[in-house]
Amino acid sequence: MAGSNRSASLKDTQRSIPIGTLAATLTTTGLYLVSVLLFGAVATRDKLLTDRLLTATIAWPFPAIIHIGIILSTLGAALQSLTGAPRLLAAISNDDILPVLNYFKVAEGSEPYMATLFTAFICMGCVIIGNLDLITPTVTMFFLLCYSGVNLSCFLLDLLDAPSWRPRWKFHHWSFSLLGASLCIVIMFLISWSFTVVSLALASLIYYYVSIKGKAGDWGDGFKSAYFQLALRSLRSLGANQVHPKNWYPIPLIFCRPWGKLPENVPCHPKLADFANCMKKKGRGMSIFINILDGDYHERAEDAKAACKQLDTYINYKNCEGVAEIVVAPNMSEGFRGVVQTMGLGNLKPNIVVMRYPEIWRRENLKEIPGRFVGIINDCIVANKAVVIVKGLDEWPNEYQRQYGTIDLYWIVRDGGLMLLLSQLLLTKESFESCKIQVFCIAEEDTDAEGLKADVKKFLYDLRMQAEVFVIAIKSWDVQPENGSQPDESKEAFTAAQQRVADYLTEIKETAKKEGTPLMADGKPVIVNEQQVEKFLYTTLKLNSTILRYSRMAAVVLVSLPSPPVSHPAYCYMEYMDLLVDNLPRLLMVRGYRRDVVTLFT
Repeated sequence: MAGSNRSASLKDTQRSIPIGTLAATLTTTGLYLVSVLLFGAVATRDKLLTDRLLTATIAWPFPAIIHIGIILSTLGAALQSLTGAPRLLAAISNDDILPVLNYFKVAEGSEPYMATLFTAFICMGCVIIGNLDLITPTVTMFFLLCYSGVNLSCFLLDLLDAPSWRPRWKFHHWSFSLLGASLCIVIMFLISWSFTVVSLALASLIYYYVSIKGKAGDWGDGFKSAYFQLALRSLRSLGANQVHPKNWYPIPLIFCRPWGKLPENVPCHPKLADFANCMKKKGRGMSIFINILDGDYHERAEDAKAACKQLDTYINYKNCEGVAEIVVAPNMSEGFRGVVQTMGLGNLKPNIVVMRYPEIWRRENLKEIPGRFVGIINDCIVANKAVVIVKGLDEWPNEYQRQYGTIDLYWIVRDGGLMLLLSQLLLTKESFESCKIQVFCIAEEDTDAEGLKADVKKFLYDLRMQAEVFVIAIKSWDVQPENGSQPDESKEAFTAAQQRVADYLTEIKETAKKEGTPLMADGKPVIVNEQQVEKFLYTTLKLNSTILRYSRMAAVVLVSLPSPPVSHPAYCYMEYMDLLVDNLPRLLMVRGYRRDVVTLFT
């Protein structure tokens, strides 16, 4: 390996190193074999075992020539090591592989003085030990480790069919590399199993240190090719078949800036990554952070690259396992529609769309948000994606802010168990581990409350989930609010919503009458049934009042997300949602999709 260590001094490394290495190996092997024959011809076995300087004894013309040869040979080997080792140490330092070696960096073409002094210091320390038999196995182990590492690298690259692996030696085969690596390991154990174990442990520690502290170089990594091939095979084995609930994992698609109201240098809401980590057990799992830039792709391609880098930096800073994706589209709605259809591969497609609730839309009079909000939910329904909308993201706790109280679930529609699963995942986080789960089942007055409660308890028991169950009977939605049945703040919000909806409907009716067109909203025809609009408003009022009555102090509330009513204006649906989340500081609106995510089977 002396040629490789001094490769920077060679004119043509790709030609010189293979020829020099093979020639040196063949020459020294021939000399060693001849030496065995010559020694066997001139001395008996006992003489070979007892006379350690037999060569000097039989040398011609006098023994001193062998003594001089041994000294010169030793000095030559030492000088060779003192020439190659410092350059190797300086090369490792220049590549920033180990930050602790930064003191040995040198400019290109300069002599590595500091590395040479350090190498000489190590050599003198070994000489002072005064026992060559103690040092030799250690040095041998690391040489053999180096050789086995080179062989394993060649074996991996050849076995994985990496396109960049094109060895010039046409007789190369992966079996030679595997055989060489295996022989190195076997010889290590034959020399000393204790030294081998210590050497392998030390090499593993160095590798771990490099992987944690070292900087990535531009020379590639054989393990990355192995991971790539393993990922491809795993993806093929997953196929396109529906994953069993037992093997279901949430793969959230985090929509970073759906409403486009963050400072320009902030790629994502600071708490979105914290929430994404809450959807993973022990932080394991993949998240896809998506951002959409409005405009023409050819004009904004460079902006997209810069935004992707910025978003990736944010993900790494938040220690969130995820990838960043930036899409350029004519507008937000078209971009999201394309993303929700194409993002992911096979069964590794995202299955939950996560975004923050647009609390700013009325405060900043953003009239385009209701249409965009309803469009995103409808796109998720068509694409069969679950939806989680986070209200009160600014108050979402990080990993150091411990929460107490309850996690309350308002289970209104069957969602495949997604809401239950999310509550269990929240409990695995330190911030929520002290909380307890409460499940509130909403039923109408004539429902058998006790029977429903027993069924839900049995269901949760079979799912191995601990939760307290409550059944809340509510009068028919057609009944108008009674005095004293709702909190004052809810009644005020209800009255204000009624007035705003009435004003909006009057406005679009007048516009349609003036232009002589059908009733239009958000660029498409709508049907307005004012009685049904009133019914939806009252429904959300009753649910909001119920949540405030039972869960005002809850750590977090989860409630089923109602689907946007067909042919209703998006503005009306936005009013329904505003009334539902009113006065609730931290709320998750959850909509499952057409499949179960929990199973009764162990």
